[in-house]
Formats: sequence, C-alpha cells, structure tokens
Amino acid sequence: MGFSFSRNVCRVIVRRRPGTALVTGVTGQDGVYLARSLVADGHRVVGVASPGSATLAARRVYLDGVEIEEADVRDAAALACLVEKAEPDLVFNLAAFSSVGRSWAEPELAVAVNQTAVEVLVAAALDLRARTGREVRLFQASSAEVSGEATASPYARSKAAAEQVVRDARDSAGLHASIGRLYIHESPLRPATFVSRKITRTVAEIALGKQDRLVLGTLDVVRDWGYAADYVEAMRLMVDLDVPTDLPLGTGRPHSLRDLVTLASEAAGLADGLSHLEQDPDLVRPADTPVLVADPEPAAAALGWRAATRLDELVGRMVRVDLERLRSGVEERVDYL
Repeated sequence: MGFSFSRNVCRVIVRRRPGTALVTGVTGQDGVYLARSLVADGHRVVGVASPGSATLAARRVYLDGVEIEEADVRDAAALACLVEKAEPDLVFNLAAFSSVGRSWAEPELAVAVNQTAVEVLVAAALDLRARTGREVRLFQASSAEVSGEATASPYARSKAAAEQVVRDARDSAGLHASIGRLYIHESPLRPATFVSRKITRTVAEIALGKQDRLVLGTLDVVRDWGYAADYVEAMRLMVDLDVPTDLPLGTGRPHSLRDLVTLASEAAGLADGLSHLEQDPDLVRPADTPVLVADPEPAAAALGWRAATRLDELVGRMVRVDLERLRSGVEERVDYL
C-alpha cells in the first residue's frame, strides 16, 4: 500500500507557536480530545461538525473555546470555503465513515467521506498556500485496516485511496502532509455502535441489573487497543516534524476481544462476566483480520512517542463512566474524559 518508514531517521520536532487549526470530525472522540489539547496550548481551533447533528448538540459540553462550523464534508464547495475562510496553519482530517461493518452496506458513503473529502481538503490546502504564501500542514487520520487482511472492505479501500491522495500531494506539490495509520483506540466518548463501547455499556447494565446478557460475534480477533487521548498527542507531534512522514500509531500490545470482555466484567464487579456472554454468528463481519497489532517502534523513533495507557486502565475508565451515566442519567459531562 505504499506505506513505509525508517526506524533510523532522526527527525526534528519543533512545537509550533499558537496558530489556527482546522479539525474535521471535531465531535468524534479524537476530535474532542485533540481540540481540547490545541485550545489548552493557545491555538485558535475551528471545528467542523455535521449540520444539525445530535452528536454536536451532545458534545458541545466538551468543546469550550472551539469555533464550531457546521458543514457536511461531502459538500465539496462548503468544505473548500471553510478552509478559505479559516485560513488554518494546521489541518487535522479526523472526519471519517469509521464503521468497517457498515461500509459493506454503504460503500458509496464510505468513499464520499473517507476519500473524496480528502481530495477536497488537500486541494484547498494547496490553494491556501498559493494564495497566502504560508505553509499549511495536514494530518490525515488513516486506519490499520488498510494494512490488514480485510483490505477488501469498502472502508479499507477508501482509506487506502485517501492515503494515496495525501502522498501524491506531498510528493508532487510539496504539501507538508503526514499520515497516521491509527490502530484501534477508545475512550468513554466512543459511540455504543462500536464493539468496545457495546461491551463496557452492557456489562455496566448487567452490573446494575438492567440487562442480563452481552451478545457478540467472534471473540477471537486480536487487536491493539489504546486510549484516544494518547493518540491525539502523536498527531500533534507529527505535524510538528520538520519533514512529514507516515507512521503506524498503536500500543504494540495484543489482546483478544475475549480479554476486553473479561477486563470490562472485572471493572464492573461481575464475578463471572463471561457467563453473561452469548455469541451470534450473524454479528460476524463478511471479512475480518484475525490479528491487527502495531509495531510501536517507528513512532517511538520518529516522535519519541509511545502509547502510555494500559488496556485495563482504559477499559476500567470506560466502565466507570458508563456506570455513572446509568446511575445519573447524564450522558455527557466534562469529567467523563
């Protein structure tokens, strides 16, 4: 897939002075953690969110100090206009159609969000550079699924195509553009449609007597789960590099889905969480990669970065927050982060 890196290249990182950062997908878990980190360091942050989104209404509590612009990333004219108006120094493209499973049913939507919108952002960044003479730096959030065995999924194909768009702009036009292939990372802000949050939410419900079973597909897939707050710091380091690069971002620590269920059950105080488990073959994806684990050494060498949060810490936090949500009835609160 054209993704390469060197463990032996010494790169220079200079923390950029506060400027303007445009963050697409600002209401997603990565967008929230990244926007808050940038605001804390004095950056002006313009966050792009889907118009009329219920997620935006819920997530505003986390986004103090962020200028919210509502735009559909599939609207090329609106997206290009946003870049022209905001004149960002940094562009973090985190907007994505991020469900591998759903992409089989909605492949055109996956392409529109994951590929075509990237083409628009890259062209707009180059236009802004030509108009102002200022360097514009871009971070493209890609996915470990691009390098997995399930590369036939519409999700993986669209992400791979987006990588090539970014790489071509870097190689042919000199755009300072870096690609992070993100391995699975979670937080209490992960939507319940994702298996990790489905697990933490359901075991919390079981612990409180609101549910009696957890229904999943296969339990044997092995993944590399990290904490979103750690990963956004790697994104910031990548745009600060003197020379842009492509890196896998992950913990390097393998765990099965069964491990995640066990850890979540323990965090919820369930004596035998697996006893509540039910497997449903209909929940198995059409194609899946059995093992998907990062090599953490390239990011350590290039950025001095390693994912700091262990899976038991991460899952414990997610379960505690889900328990509090169920007890309080409050779904979004700043201290949940």
